[in-house]
Amino acid sequence: QLQASGGGLVQAGGSLRLSCAASGRTDNSYNMAWFRQAPGKEREFVAVIHRNGYNTYYKDSVKGRFTISRDNAKNTTYLQMNSLKAEDTAVYYCAATTRGVLPVLPKSYDYWGQGTLVTVSS
Repeated sequence: QLQASGGGLVQAGGSLRLSCAASGRTDNSYNMAWFRQAPGKEREFVAVIHRNGYNTYYKDSVKGRFTISRDNAKNTTYLQMNSLKAEDTAVYYCAATTRGVLPVLPKSYDYWGQGTLVTVSS
């Protein structure tokens, strides 16, 4: 199971850190990712970190502003979001998969957290 937290209301230019705590099978064999879904839009990829904890890949619009990381000892994945913009407003979901290298499609992921709402006011 995945439990996402850390969302909230923040002004444009501000920062938030999302957390995704994993329980159950936690042998660190999973690639971990964050997706987001804005009202009326499809779920989109944001960032992914390889099971090795080093390789990462980001959506172009968040590069340089967002950082994905993981603490395997705590079975937790993070998304540090800086310089937030109104267009970052969405429900953010964490996801896990054993498949692929750095998958970006939602259908590649087997496990999903419940989502945490991020609202950025302009």
